Amino acid sequence: MIQTITKPISFDEFVDWYPQDSACKYELYDGTIVEMPLATGTHSNITGFITGELHFEIRRLKLPYSIPGDCLLKPVETESGYQPDVTVLDKEALNQEPRWQKESIVTLGSSIRLVVEVVSQNWQNDYMRKLADHEVMGIPEYWIVDYLGLGGRRFIGNPKSPTLSVYTMVDGEYEVQQFRGDDRVESLTFPELELTVKDIFENP
Repeated sequence: MIQTITKPISFDEFVDWYPQDSACKYELYDGTIVEMPLATGTHSNITGFITGELHFEIRRLKLPYSIPGDCLLKPVETESGYQPDVTVLDKEALNQEPRWQKESIVTLGSSIRLVVEVVSQNWQNDYMRKLADHEVMGIPEYWIVDYLGLGGRRFIGNPKSPTLSVYTMVDGEYEVQQFRGDDRVESLTFPELELTVKDIFENP
């Protein structure tokens, strides 16, 4: 049985509490544990498809990157911890991560090349909370894959439609490009990537 914690806890307490072999994933938002149901259906297929395409690009170009099966991001100066759908890590930079080898925890934005989140019903977390924390960490690229067009109108426009938003770090701040339909996704990390939004949303 998983013990429920109702009071705010620290990131280290969260790591110690985290249950092994759980049917759910958990994230920590400012000291509060949030249950993240395992992805199902289209969400899971899209995550797997993106992972496969990026793996192929890494191998094709012999890039010094890896995509871990499990990874916990610790944002700067907050009691939070996130498990992205896809995380592309710089293998050489991981040598500077004090908690990587034993705990799969990443604390430095310089260790991360790309984070991908596939949007679920709680879209606010992806578009606001995580976006802000990733920007402060200095993560150079962040994709929000909103295949159902769930995000707020201020993020994806009106009328809402399925959108892939690519946030890229420019002078310490994120700038966003949005792609839909037959648009080719433009990636800072994978500039030769030949992938359209339609490929991602419909092939799975």
